[in-house]
Amino acid sequence: MVKIAAIGECMIELSPRSGGLLAMSYGGDTLNTAVYLCRLGAAADYVTALGDDPYSDRMIAAWQAEGVGTKRVIRRPGRLPGLYIIEIDQSGERRFHYWRQTAPARDLFAIPETRTIVAALAAYDYIYLSGISLSLYGEAGRTQLFGALDAARRRGCKVVFDANYRPRNWPDVKAARAAVAQMMPRTDFALTGLEDEQALFGDENAIATIQRLRRAGVREVVVKEATAGCRLLVEGEIVLIPAERVARVVDTTAAGDSFNAAYLAARISGADPAEAARAGHRLAAEVIQHPGAIIPRDSMPDSLVGGSPPLRRFKG
Repeated sequence: MVKIAAIGECMIELSPRSGGLLAMSYGGDTLNTAVYLCRLGAAADYVTALGDDPYSDRMIAAWQAEGVGTKRVIRRPGRLPGLYIIEIDQSGERRFHYWRQTAPARDLFAIPETRTIVAALAAYDYIYLSGISLSLYGEAGRTQLFGALDAARRRGCKVVFDANYRPRNWPDVKAARAAVAQMMPRTDFALTGLEDEQALFGDENAIATIQRLRRAGVREVVVKEATAGCRLLVEGEIVLIPAERVARVVDTTAAGDSFNAAYLAARISGADPAEAARAGHRLAAEVIQHPGAIIPRDSMPDSLVGGSPPLRRFKG
């Protein structure tokens, strides 16, 4: 079976409920993608660092219940995971407020266990990470990470990246732009958002983003647009794959994360890029009709590719 490593940070999530209450769960962009990958039949491990506290214990138990592998989770004594609160406006768009500066995930590539993590990454078929992942580690940590990605790619691993730019996570846009630019030559699949690419690089439109990333050497590029859908190369031509229509958007949290999971799952199982994009839209359309990042299991779509049963078989 194909093995996928998702690198990043999971935090305690507090999201609004009626009466001014907050519900507690756990979330993080790459963790969300790992969960949805496992629900679609993939074998995904999460690569991060947590504390030795009860909240970290609950996170690991929740990931294991979803089938996410936890053997690459480093536990740091005396540390606590990060926390964020979501605010959602009337259109379903969200804002995040973070408390994460001392989260152990930020030390993943600057601790004695880093060597073990770097060696382990070379054994995976796919590595998935995001711009949020890059923002965690600082320049020295990113150097370690980039070296690990280079070593893994030399052994045939494919790297999947979503720019997922969050300005508050970076000292300034120049630092973020430089880190993402360093990431591009190490990327095989770019599953990115137009708004993020415009904020970072000033691209006029999705076509400009695709052309720029292809020049940087990225083999496969998908650019997600806020409402229209996504654009990608199909047989040398840039095409638009429309998004699924949704009667009411409740919460857009994890829309892109779930799209990426379904897209990657479909591609690994043999779907072409257009089919994979439609699968991504189907899952994202369901996700944004529920509060929070991870929807109930019984709300997962019955089919994602061409009306076929849920994706279960993976090449490899």
